[in-house]
Amino acid sequence: MASNKIIGIDLGTTNSAVAVLEGNEPKIITNPDGARTTPSVVAFKNGETQVGEVAKRQMITNPNTISSIKRHMGDNNYRVDVNGKKYTPQQISAMILQYIKNFSEKYIGDTVNKAVITVPAYFNDAQRQATKDAGKIAGLDVKRIINEPTAASLAYGLNKKDKNQKILVYDLGGGTFDVSVLELGDGVFQVLSTNGDTHLGGDDFDRRIMNWLIDGFKKDHNIDLSKDKMALQRLKDAAEKAKKDLSGVSQTEISLPFIASGDNGPLHLQTTLSRAKFNELTSDLVDKTKVPFDNALKDANLSASDIDNVILNGGSTRIPAVQEAVKSWTGKEPNHSINPDEAVALGAAVQGGVLTGDVKDVVLLDVTPLSLGIETMGGVFTKLIDRNTTIPTSKTKVFSTAADNQPAVDIHVLQGERPMAADDKTLGQFQLTDIPPAPRGVPQIAVTFDIDKNGIVNVSAKDKGSGKQQKITIKDSSGLSDEEVKKMMNEAKKNEASDKKRKDEANLKNEVDQLIFRTDKTLKDVKGKVSEDEIKKAKDAEDALKKAKKDNNLDDMKAKKDALTKQVQGLAVKLYQQNQAKGKGGNTQTNGSNGNSSNNGNNGNGNNGKTVNGNFHEVHKDNK
Repeated sequence: MASNKIIGIDLGTTNSAVAVLEGNEPKIITNPDGARTTPSVVAFKNGETQVGEVAKRQMITNPNTISSIKRHMGDNNYRVDVNGKKYTPQQISAMILQYIKNFSEKYIGDTVNKAVITVPAYFNDAQRQATKDAGKIAGLDVKRIINEPTAASLAYGLNKKDKNQKILVYDLGGGTFDVSVLELGDGVFQVLSTNGDTHLGGDDFDRRIMNWLIDGFKKDHNIDLSKDKMALQRLKDAAEKAKKDLSGVSQTEISLPFIASGDNGPLHLQTTLSRAKFNELTSDLVDKTKVPFDNALKDANLSASDIDNVILNGGSTRIPAVQEAVKSWTGKEPNHSINPDEAVALGAAVQGGVLTGDVKDVVLLDVTPLSLGIETMGGVFTKLIDRNTTIPTSKTKVFSTAADNQPAVDIHVLQGERPMAADDKTLGQFQLTDIPPAPRGVPQIAVTFDIDKNGIVNVSAKDKGSGKQQKITIKDSSGLSDEEVKKMMNEAKKNEASDKKRKDEANLKNEVDQLIFRTDKTLKDVKGKVSEDEIKKAKDAEDALKKAKKDNNLDDMKAKKDALTKQVQGLAVKLYQQNQAKGKGGNTQTNGSNGNSSNNGNNGNGNNGKTVNGNFHEVHKDNK
């Protein structure tokens, strides 16, 4: 039976985290590496799917490694080509979620199939639906999609429900950025506004350091390291490490020996990056966050002085220049009481507790990040629901026909902030037909927009005269039909089993190789010390195992491995017994000879240790 628990997942661009409510407190679940966050990276190698740190280490060197897939969520046309097979962003994200699901189950000790997953506040409908689809493919019933800043504030405000305050959440992650303004009071978390940039994050800061290193090396040695995949991997790791180091120190050494080869031999990259230089390289990135910051306050009808608390979320907010900028803009010291890498997952777990009833008296009122509406005459985008409207919500507006006796109307559903429909994001289209003949402007077509608690949109159009109605759920804005999602779910389950089989197979082959190595060593050691018949039996067993490995017969390999292990253990026991017997005899002989050869009259027992030490000293002197 599956667990009742709902896990909270922060599915990040660079790293992901997962938490679960234990008692009244959310707790981070560590991954199999013992880390509290997991790199959002997937690698395909030797027919095996690898997720997390092991995949991250191959990001540059293995072309079949996918990172930052979150940047492409909701893009219907984006596909990742791996050895001729194409994967959607939802499938790649599902592999990360499946990995998280598996190690969460081990921690909880039960099957987990329910989750709250977070998304950047500025994710549109297509991106939200794609995230939900990814969860479904991974075998998770996604109970709620919530905004990352909202989740962070949930984690922050859990024990402060009696305090009325306005909170600004500045969320700068690995690949996305947003700012949200919330009001917290009497257990109600109400999002007043949100704004952001889904293509700005810590990855951009890393790239600035990488480019600086590449440019410097090219200037010194006339070699372009960006053309060398191995060098790029090392540069990426070094850039990320340097960025992290500079959060705590004013300068850091970057040392990459043997990074390239020149005419006179190997070349090394050795340089110092100061925090001042890092700030210079990335100042425009920090400045870029000011526009969404100002817009979020403006949309909430607040000024910086109205904010009571500032929360920093996302690993990139550890950068001192970012902290200084936020402090300067708000006039307040940011709150550092929550680990910025973990706050979102912790808050998602709290929301999971709200849904199961384990957390009482907490109400979450989120908002839609972008305006919603339809295309009207002249290609104009007519809004029905403005951005930052609290959800769930519903809004109806009456439209009419543009021509006499018009029999049908096309409803083009859009999301965005631009005045012209062509510049906004299409969510879907449908047609209301069989409108009774009438002059233009007479029929009354009521268009209703509904947004549910996950921010997912339903649209209907009704002719008031005839009662005819059509509706659409914008559930395919992610580009995947129900059938495709179901197919991918089955594929993910099938792959999970085949991945485990491949891993078990690899482990078995490793054990076989180790045993063959140990057998060869043992046979060498026992030569002349056991009978030829015993050696032949072991050799035959080894040959049989080698054949089973060559035939790739796993069951036969296991059986032959066990048989050879038994033979080798038998030989090892005999060798040990012989060495023990020899050791006893050897000690008696040595004592006797030492005693007889002593020139100073000491007996053998008294001089055994001293004679050996004396020999070492004599050799030492001769060597001198």
